[in-house]
Formats: sequence, C-alpha cells, structure tokens
Amino acid sequence: MVQRTPAAPSAETTSPKAARGRAAPGERTGTRTGGEGRGVAGAAMPAVFVLLWSSAFIAGAIGVDAAPPLLLIFARFAAAGILLAGYAVAVRAPWPRGRALAHLAVSGLLIQAVQFGALYSAMAMGLPAGVVALVQGLNPVVIALLAARVLGERVTGRQWAGFGLGAAGVVLAVADRIAFSPLGVVLCLVGLLGLSLGTLYQKRHVTDMDVRTGTAVQFLVAAPPLGALSLLTETPAVAHWGAFGASLAWMVAVNSIGVFLLLNTMLRRSPASTVAALFFLTPSVTAVLAWATIGQALHPLTVAGLVLGGAGVLLAGRR
Repeated sequence: MVQRTPAAPSAETTSPKAARGRAAPGERTGTRTGGEGRGVAGAAMPAVFVLLWSSAFIAGAIGVDAAPPLLLIFARFAAAGILLAGYAVAVRAPWPRGRALAHLAVSGLLIQAVQFGALYSAMAMGLPAGVVALVQGLNPVVIALLAARVLGERVTGRQWAGFGLGAAGVVLAVADRIAFSPLGVVLCLVGLLGLSLGTLYQKRHVTDMDVRTGTAVQFLVAAPPLGALSLLTETPAVAHWGAFGASLAWMVAVNSIGVFLLLNTMLRRSPASTVAALFFLTPSVTAVLAWATIGQALHPLTVAGLVLGGAGVLLAGRR
C-alpha cells in the first residue's frame, strides 16, 4: 500500500481517478467525492454477502459428509489465511501491530474458530443446514440487545420492528423442519454467541484496519486451535477426496476470503446492528440454495420467511 508523504500531492490537487488508481484494494482513499467509493458496488455488497454467506452452509453440508468437521474447518482457515497473507505481502499491505493485533486475534477466535467449529460440528451430528442457519439468523437480535450497552449504538423503534419481522421470518423459514438433537442445538447457540460477541468486539476495538491483513490474521489465529482439537477429538481422515476438495475450494475462495473481506468492509462503514440485520435472510436463502443444489424440498413457509426476513432487513437498516 502506498503511504502518503508530506511531499505527495494533496487530495485537492489529485483527481479522484488518479487517487483510486494508487489505492490498494480494500484500502481507504483520502477522500470520496459524491460517494464514488461506494457506488453500485457498495449498494450490491449486502445482497452479495447474504448469497455467498448462505452458500457456506451448502458447502459445509457436503464437506462434513466427506471429512470430520474440525479437520474441514482447520483446512479451510489455514489455506485461506496463507493465500490472503501471501497476497497482502505481495501488495505490501500494512500489518497490524501491538494492541490492534491482539484485538484482531480475539475477534478471529470468536468469529472464526468458535462460530464455525461449533456450527459445523452441529451439522456433522445431522442438523440440517437450514436449522443451523436458523439459529445463526438470530444474530441480529443478539447484536441489537448488546450494541447499545457495548457500542453505544442507538436502536430505533423502526429497527426493533425490523428485528421482530426478521426473527419471524427466520422461524418461518425452517418451521416445518425442526428436528434436531439437543447437543446440536447447544453447539449452534455457542456458534451464535461466537459470531455475535466477535462482531461486537471487532466493531469496538478494531475500528480501522486493512481488511486484507486483518482478515488474514483472523484466519491464521483460528486455524491452530481447530487443528489441535481435531487431533484430540476426531480421527482426521478424509473419506471422499472429491467432495472434500470441492467443498474446501469453495469455502476457501468464496466463503472465507470473499465473504469476510465483504463483512469486514461493511463493519468499517456501517453500525454493527445494521450489518447484523442481513443475517435474517440467511435461513431462507440457504433453504432456496439447498433446494437448487442438493435437492432439499422448498416449502411455502420458506418463501414466506424470505419475504418477512427481507422486510425486516429493510426496516432494521433504516435509522
């Protein structure tokens, strides 16, 4: 990343086009004129995020049939962390130091290791992807309850109405498929807490980071404890290499690098409660994807849940 020196041209004497040409991907430029830094790409970011995040449940359902869940997640984070770190080194992106590095490590353990280790273990126990997405879809409610106290964010009456609609949509999306084990539900709740607390911790303590190196740090911190747990609690062997390789490739390139670059970018730009509201849509979108890709039935309640969840996101996103 190019650092600005006192001798460099000022923002007032440099054209927006030239400024964008010098900035590395994911880096903030000195100024934004007319919202050019967001534009069409910024408007599409939430929809792309929901679609790609939801696809992780499909890839995960395929992957845990081919290999133990902790081994799968360890391989995902190790590969994604190495690839993203290599890219960050190649473009000379700035790396966090000191307290910023420590805060990123904590958020990475919560958002990555705790969340996905618990959720994928639940899927390996037989929980349907839609039920796992249901529990995770309650993340906006947890965030809203904690954001005012932890971050000082004010949640309006309109947003609370949106949270109510969104939660109703989440329940409807999988209401006809609630069949699960108690331990699996406990693991899903642990994963939900990891995501919610990690999101709040990052929003409070890591207010300005380079999304390339920050995301790489989170992956590289999360991988070792998951690998150790896999060795201690699983038989780390792959039963079906084709399914394992395809699932891992998708989760590394799309669900890890792509999705978390988007998530970290949105957390820099928007309140945590607004970003969290997007998770209301994941159960319904996951159900639609499961119908389209692995043949799970798509029920009318799922469609109703998608409509309610969308309305909740629209309301919760308005201050």
